Amino acid sequence: MRILIVTDAWSPQVNGVVRTLKTTIEHLRTQGEEVAVIEPSLFRTVSCPTYPEIRLSWRPYRSLIQRLTAFSPDVVHVATEGPLGLAARRAALRLDIPLTTAYHTRFPEYVKARFGIPLAWTYAYLRWFHNAASVTLVPTLVVRSDLTARGLSRLAIWSRGVDARVFYPRAGQRLEGDPPVFLYVGRVAVEKNIDAFLELDLPGTKWVVGEGPELQRIQRQYPHVRFLGVLTQDKLAEVYSGADVFVFPSRTDTFGLVLIEALACGCPVAAYPVTGPVDVIGDAPAGALDEDLRAACLRALRIPRQNAVAHARQFTWQRATSQFIQHLRRATDRPNP
Repeated sequence: MRILIVTDAWSPQVNGVVRTLKTTIEHLRTQGEEVAVIEPSLFRTVSCPTYPEIRLSWRPYRSLIQRLTAFSPDVVHVATEGPLGLAARRAALRLDIPLTTAYHTRFPEYVKARFGIPLAWTYAYLRWFHNAASVTLVPTLVVRSDLTARGLSRLAIWSRGVDARVFYPRAGQRLEGDPPVFLYVGRVAVEKNIDAFLELDLPGTKWVVGEGPELQRIQRQYPHVRFLGVLTQDKLAEVYSGADVFVFPSRTDTFGLVLIEALACGCPVAAYPVTGPVDVIGDAPAGALDEDLRAACLRALRIPRQNAVAHARQFTWQRATSQFIQHLRRATDRPNP
């Protein structure tokens, strides 16, 4: 099958969406599927307001439709709701090519946090955007339930995986600083709620991995926190292995790929009981979920590292990619709504 994936999120961005897409594409090609990617570097771009590291394509439709028709895909998969996603949606509908979409991030909550735009306005846009597709892929049952309540239809589960070749316990690794070591990995941005972690009165040392528009502020505001910037996956696995607890303060993620990466390296998780942690951890003895994040951190310290590793084994990219391709094959068998 010839699959065209269109995404506004791509390298040099480092986030769960990009890693999910790149890993899925690798597995699709290994299975013999023909995959092409349309991403922002192929177009003229402008900086995203309040987030200059993210580049948005400027008026991409004409060039995009030329690339689309040259590839002649069996199905167009739109991964994001930005300018490229919007142009690809329009092109697929105009040319009557099967269209699938994905919901990776809580876009309305992010937009409200950054710009103050009411949730109702953005969810209205999402209904219009995604309900034109044969299927919209979501990462968890909780997200599917939430979006159904918001009026989105034809939703299906596309889970996530962890690369066990990279993310596994590294014996002898230890992050510097007084123990215990509490770790955050992710974008340093307002929607990630990182202050909820950094403000906690915890013993030991706090480490932050990642970059983003809030980095300079939190470096000034929390001078005792250690910062590592952006790391390669191999180095990141060493950092997970060297921490005692992985702290996930976000309340807006749909899944949280870093959760299962940390678990796979033997690092128990502390988080709020919200979408993402609830789906990944649930009642498993691999993490602690609590509205009192400090209490969750202290409980997670008592969790055996082998519990985390065992729980992570159920999340594989082979299974996730099989879900993805099955949904796309079904989409080619029925017209767009």
